[in-house]
Amino acid sequence: MDRKLTIALTLYVTALFASNTLGIKLMPFLFGTHLSAAIFVFPIVFLMTDVVGEVFGREQAKRFVRMGTISLVFFLTFNLLANVLPSSPDFSQRESFEEIFGLTFRFALASLVAYVVGEYQDVFSFFFLKAKLGGRWFWLRSNLSNLWGQFLDTVLWSTIAFAGVYSFGTIVEIIIPWWLFKSAMGAVYTPLSYLGIKLLRGNARPGDSNATIS
Repeated sequence: MDRKLTIALTLYVTALFASNTLGIKLMPFLFGTHLSAAIFVFPIVFLMTDVVGEVFGREQAKRFVRMGTISLVFFLTFNLLANVLPSSPDFSQRESFEEIFGLTFRFALASLVAYVVGEYQDVFSFFFLKAKLGGRWFWLRSNLSNLWGQFLDTVLWSTIAFAGVYSFGTIVEIIIPWWLFKSAMGAVYTPLSYLGIKLLRGNARPGDSNATIS
């Protein structure tokens, strides 16, 4: 197992779980709109699959998505178990725990659906554009595929996570700025993507099948 690829997977899964736990907090944004606190970390998830796909190929990028999916399923299962188990009479934070982790369970479910759809669409779009552009202009391919993948992810996640919690208008106010801001953050992080490509290519060529996580 390639050490640098293992580090990339660790960062990828960490960003994914940070998004789930931080997403519960909303922050005020421009013109009365709202942003989730996860806005600064979740673009890393999409960018990481682009970087890994650029260096190691489509199948390795899809492996990252599958591993992220398995991780979220485990998290969802254990979160559900923690919520249904009885609380000790001495556990004075029971209501706070249920309030936070009850919502976290819903966020995890929303994230699982949105993540799978958005990430697979991002990988598909990235390699579709790569075939059309002959492997040139990584920054363009990455940002265009992220724009589409982030849109699907944001719409699905916000709808599942906040339906019945916030009004439809508030959900729309969350979706639009969140999608645009996540896409903008992805563009800001693009130089880090080139750094990631350089580091990973230190011991692998694009499509190299010898450096994989299986």
